[in-house]
Amino acid sequence: MELKEIQNLIKFVAKSGASEVKLEMDDIKITIRTGAHHKPETTYIQQMPAMAQPQQVASPQQEVQTPQKETPSETSNDSKYITIKSPIIGTFYRKPAPDKPVFVEVGDVIKEGDTLCVIEAMKLFNEIESEVSGKIVKVLVDDATPVEFDQPLFLVDPS
Repeated sequence: MELKEIQNLIKFVAKSGASEVKLEMDDIKITIRTGAHHKPETTYIQQMPAMAQPQQVASPQQEVQTPQKETPSETSNDSKYITIKSPIIGTFYRKPAPDKPVFVEVGDVIKEGDTLCVIEAMKLFNEIESEVSGKIVKVLVDDATPVEFDQPLFLVDPS
């Protein structure tokens, strides 16, 4: 059922004077109630097939777990390096804009306060600045991918 059809149904129920109308279809249940002030109240409940939900949930978890499994082994081998972690949840970008160069590359020497990347959270682009000085050894996250709070982003050699 499309939004236009639902809107027409709400108008029809409001004009008819009915106090409540329930409509059940394969994957949608709609209940329209009109109050004493004749303002229609609409409740939408969309039922998803039980089989689809576990598959959708399992897929993103597997994607998230794959980089996390690699990160501990890398940090154990690279214990002399400092890990710069994400301070927020969002989407990681290495460039300030699609047509601009990346902020830092592997091998670049950085100092405290240098911008390393941006993380988009709720339509806001937050510049992530370095809290250490050193040399970028490894970028741990691909461009334009989601990151979690405290997820490792860069390895820095402080020497």
